[in-house]
Amino acid sequence: MSDPIELEDCAPALVVSDIEASLAYYERALGFEVAFRYGTPTFYAGVCRGNVSIHLQCATQTERPPGASLVNVFVSSADAMYEELRTREARIRKAPATYPYGMRDFDVEDLDGNVLVFGSEAEPAS
Repeated sequence: MSDPIELEDCAPALVVSDIEASLAYYERALGFEVAFRYGTPTFYAGVCRGNVSIHLQCATQTERPPGASLVNVFVSSADAMYEELRTREARIRKAPATYPYGMRDFDVEDLDGNVLVFGSEAEPAS
């Protein structure tokens, strides 16, 4: 059975305790750009890098706790991304490793402990 509706994009919303500090971290440490801000003062915002968009929501605007999310971000090279983020102020939780599920990935956390897993398809074993 085919689905007549095409899913086009996705933007996970991560809850953060300080939206301005989080926006600065995503720019400085992870290389994202601020795509939009909403509210005065800002309580919802979006960042993007390439085709990846992530929304940030201030904890005062939701019952969800800050730091309880995980997002998988697929990149062309986990190792190259890791090397780039090492030169920034990224909070890297673990170095890249290759896993039996066919991915090579590593974990980074934001200021609240939300986890971003950057991964790429693993090279086949020789």
